[in-house]
Amino acid sequence: MAAETTAITLLWGQRTAPKRGPKPTLSLDTIAAVGIEIADADGLAAVTMQRVAERLGVTKMALYRYVPGKTELVALMVELALGEPPPLTAVADDWRPKLDTWARQMFDRFWAHPWALEATVGARAIGPNELGWLEQATAALTGTGLAGSEMLDVAVTIIGHVRTIAQQAAPAPADAPEQAMGNTMGALLTGREHRFPALVAALADPAGKDQALGFGLQCILDGVESLINRRN
Repeated sequence: MAAETTAITLLWGQRTAPKRGPKPTLSLDTIAAVGIEIADADGLAAVTMQRVAERLGVTKMALYRYVPGKTELVALMVELALGEPPPLTAVADDWRPKLDTWARQMFDRFWAHPWALEATVGARAIGPNELGWLEQATAALTGTGLAGSEMLDVAVTIIGHVRTIAQQAAPAPADAPEQAMGNTMGALLTGREHRFPALVAALADPAGKDQALGFGLQCILDGVESLINRRN
């Protein structure tokens, strides 16, 4: 709990520079960027205070003057990796293309940083960038006739879909995101066609192939549109 409280303080810019010791030479973004480099290459488990300190050319004790521990470091990494949400004001006025753009850009962030899927579960500190993503989705749905709780539920449902596709595709980064899952199943089915004939036939059908993200997103938005139409 103490680490989470400290992380919130760091994320929301309420922490002053260290008052003791040498003049600060590092920024929180610089430290988080090094953690991201390590996590992108070797996974979240490979991120340690010692390894980050070595990359920065400082001692671990010196690093602790800025970031008290790994919990706070990961929170800063998530905030920097997800970045600010897309400016949906540049998208058409209708809520649907706004949410489509929002979801696809969120997928791109998770695809670029698969470790962030692991780092963004459970009770934890949330920064202004991550909260800004939720703000954008809620703003896009404002005025549609949905209740506030329903707007949040729509956003959470879309996030769940985006995370699921990104998580399934993450083990095969060499492939295009929407091909990874199909390629994995195709390899498993080779030589076992007699046991899974329906799956083999479905994978062989070129119609809508490798469109898991877009197909699921379309279905979710269709359902939301139906609900909005009933309300209005």
